[in-house]
Amino acid sequence: MERILATITTYREERNWTEYQLAEHAGLPQSTISSWYCKNTTPTLSSLEKICTAFGITLSQLFVQGEEPVSLTEPQRTLLKKWTGLTQEQQTFVLTLIDNMKKRN
Repeated sequence: MERILATITTYREERNWTEYQLAEHAGLPQSTISSWYCKNTTPTLSSLEKICTAFGITLSQLFVQGEEPVSLTEPQRTLLKKWTGLTQEQQTFVLTLIDNMKKRN
């Protein structure tokens, strides 16, 4: 239980998000997230899925053992951090841009 909260904290801090910002990105009440830490409780599966969606990761990535949950290069980590701050419309634009860049090669 503590490990999952520590993992969530790590992902949140990597993005420089407050608990409130995580709540906004995940579509959860901020009080729910605070209560996990205050009461040392485990988030529900539904909440974990929303948290993972906010972070742009899968549930399995959240539960991977080890220091580095996903092996990414530094540029990939930078891109992922920036990606999670984009709106859905901006993400679609970026994907379209990448597709168009690939067509030119």
